[in-house]
Amino acid sequence: MRTSESIAGLLRAHGRTYAEEAGISLRDKPAPLYQLLVLTVLSSVRISAGTATAAARELFSDGLRTPRAMADSAWQRRVDALGRARYVRYDESTATALGEGAELVLDRFGGDLRKLREEAGGDRDALRSLLREVPRIGPVGAGIFCREAQAVWPELRPFFDERSLATAGALGLPHTAAGLARHVPPDDVARLAAALVRTRLSGGIREEGSRPGA
Repeated sequence: MRTSESIAGLLRAHGRTYAEEAGISLRDKPAPLYQLLVLTVLSSVRISAGTATAAARELFSDGLRTPRAMADSAWQRRVDALGRARYVRYDESTATALGEGAELVLDRFGGDLRKLREEAGGDRDALRSLLREVPRIGPVGAGIFCREAQAVWPELRPFFDERSLATAGALGLPHTAAGLARHVPPDDVARLAAALVRTRLSGGIREEGSRPGA
């Protein structure tokens, strides 16, 4: 089967981004970008992708869709929302991290992550470094955010982590970011990255937990 046909099949089977699964209509706007940050924080522990996205949906359904709403919410309210999604073991520490992260986004970027993008000035490494200032987000979390955000921030394209590239190679696909990106329209690069993550996780790979970016 030709590479383009294989990738098209991969997209049909698994090409849903984690932002979509969490109910985020991702755009280059403050609220959806913040919601992606919340999903990133939730995904940055050893917990399943499904649980992380379910927890994001619970928080958003409870009205916690902006940094101001999150910062103003009671800690117990956040814990309860996480509990409804069965986000266990990490519910209390994550509720704290979400509150502190919301305050940081408000204080550091005026509630608008587009200012983080501006500060990075198109430098992918600088952007990941800024993301790591947010409580709970480390290198893996910064990668999760960039992988999803490349759908609306073109300077991040093409973004694939090393294990997703290894998955591509195991499937007989190009195993470089540029090689993969040549076979899809720019708007589908984020979907392809997510499809490779889903394929890797569905194959039983559980290194560093089952996080959406692990």
